[in-house]
Amino acid sequence: MKLCTFEVATSLGRHNRLGAVLPAGIVDMNFACAWHLARKGEVRPAALADVLVPPSLLEFIKGGDTSMGFARASLASLEEECAREGAPPRGPREETLVYPAKSVRLRPPLPEPPSVRDFYAFEAHVKKGFEKMGEPMPPEWYEIPVYCTSGRQNIIGTEDDVPWPSFTEKFDYELEIALVIGRTGRNIPAERAGEYIAGFTVMNDFCARDIQRSEMRVRLGPAKGKDWCTAMGPVLVTPDEIGDPYNLTMTARINGEEWSRGNTSSLHWKFEQMIEFLSHDQTIHPGDVLGSGTVGTGCGLELDRWVRPGDVMELEIERIGILRNRVVRS
Repeated sequence: MKLCTFEVATSLGRHNRLGAVLPAGIVDMNFACAWHLARKGEVRPAALADVLVPPSLLEFIKGGDTSMGFARASLASLEEECAREGAPPRGPREETLVYPAKSVRLRPPLPEPPSVRDFYAFEAHVKKGFEKMGEPMPPEWYEIPVYCTSGRQNIIGTEDDVPWPSFTEKFDYELEIALVIGRTGRNIPAERAGEYIAGFTVMNDFCARDIQRSEMRVRLGPAKGKDWCTAMGPVLVTPDEIGDPYNLTMTARINGEEWSRGNTSSLHWKFEQMIEFLSHDQTIHPGDVLGSGTVGTGCGLELDRWVRPGDVMELEIERIGILRNRVVRS
């Protein structure tokens, strides 16, 4: 499934809802589950749907296999009904079940994840960075999959403007794939780590390179250079729909011009190894986000090209979609 968080206007204000992307549009999964349960004869379908397929993506992920099973059954029933009737049905209380894609605003899949850790897993990018600093590749990089912690409360989604921070003149994008943890776990071996992945999304780990350079000179960071804003989206794609996560084309376009191209096959540290290392004597939780780090050639620093105010960045990963953001300077 391609899951999303979308925003709709209601009489009580604007609300975020758990959605799934179908050719017909964006399905409100909580309402679709209530509709499915009502068809099966449940006497309190809405209350039961709030438990089984809650309207929050984070709460849905916490429901594990049970929530996922009811979501899949609800989608299958809805698709059958749409094919039979030629139009989406209404919910048991006349709720809208399917919205035209252009009528809703997509938010980041997890607007406020429990945590964001960003790994440094693509060898080509790491080598280029140390080359630019005039330093050799540290042998320790080949020993452990290192990561930094990023701000979890400054997440934006596709089509959102990203503010140019006043403390930098070297604004950069970073083309990354991110995974979302689906289960609580600790000391997870790599061979079982795939069981803990809820899905994958596109991530743009914006970077203030001049501040980052100062932070790294004192051997601490990155911090301020990165955690002021991160983009994720447009959707969270479940592992069964992704298929092989190690053969996905990754591209970045600035104002329609391709600047970056890579593939997840070039990851030195695999997602399972990241999870194993992170969970070593440490508990991971549903909704935790793990970024891959930048793919080779996946940022302006490597290319000696820099985005400017007004530029539109489009980061695309095969089977996931396009994460689009415009740079604005106040």
